[in-house]
Amino acid sequence: MEEKILTTKKGGMPVLLLTVLLYIAAIPLCILGFTMAEEGSGGLVLPGTALAVVSILWLAFGWIFWCGLKVLKPQEALVVTLFGKYIGTLKGEGFYFVNPFCTAFNPAARTRLKQSGDVDGGQGAPGVTISANGAVTVAADASGKRISLKIMTLNNNRQKINDCLGNPVEIGIAVMWRVVDTAKAVFNVDNYKEYLSLQCDSALRNIVRIYPYDVAPNVDTTGDGVADEGSLRGSSEVVAARIRDEIQSRVEEAGLEIIEARITYLAYAPEIAAVMLQRQQASAIIDARKMIVDGAVGMVEMALERLSENQVVTLDEERKAAMVSNLLVVLCGNRDAQPVVNSGSLY
Repeated sequence: MEEKILTTKKGGMPVLLLTVLLYIAAIPLCILGFTMAEEGSGGLVLPGTALAVVSILWLAFGWIFWCGLKVLKPQEALVVTLFGKYIGTLKGEGFYFVNPFCTAFNPAARTRLKQSGDVDGGQGAPGVTISANGAVTVAADASGKRISLKIMTLNNNRQKINDCLGNPVEIGIAVMWRVVDTAKAVFNVDNYKEYLSLQCDSALRNIVRIYPYDVAPNVDTTGDGVADEGSLRGSSEVVAARIRDEIQSRVEEAGLEIIEARITYLAYAPEIAAVMLQRQQASAIIDARKMIVDGAVGMVEMALERLSENQVVTLDEERKAAMVSNLLVVLCGNRDAQPVVNSGSLY
């Protein structure tokens, strides 16, 4: 299905003015016709009757032409069909006139997603149904059959997905998208909004399963056979780009363009969050202890060298060992040292 743009239909205002003028003229013409039929001679009865009949028919059915008047705002489109056949798409702001028997077609007009410009404010109200993927369908069609061409932001629901190490993580994404081919969006899929939401869920699961939450050894996230340092937490830009490409490949046939995808929420699932927090705390403590020990050893070496250079005191190996032990205890301890004065000999 290829999109056909109707560019010669911007005649709404002339048609509106013409029909209004004809309505204004139909009333006196109808009266004139009856007058000619009643008062005129035999030669004027037939024209007067015809004029009255035509005026009455116009007053009764002239409004049908108004059904072909369409008003579009900037960044809006209207897919038009005639007796089930696709005849074209109206794009761009303007006042259009099409065949009065044409109908606008948009199966996703009554579907509301959790996204900008398309959020339903009456969830839970009568006539509202919510599907499993978060799409909301309302009974009343308030927005008509127009298709928005603006850039919209789909805030996808948080999902619980296992990463490549099997750890359950919760992740949510925001997808910026727009309709670029109205014919494909309307006719190639049943409901392009729900289709987009489902494809976002599927693509997100496929990409998240490739990466670990944090950097892990011996994990290949690029598919080149070499372990790398890719992770959901540390490579968010790369992950978002891959999610965007994955979604785009799936919605190409629906006439949609994925402009950007961003990770909006990322955390371990609640059932393992406490354990992973302890693991991170332990790792942080180990790193801190390592830094403290490295610094303490350097300070002890410096102290021994300074004492030896300045010949302040001569220490044998046993006294050096005792001094090193005392200094390490003081420098690496969690509490302030309690000094002990030894007035005797070490032997």
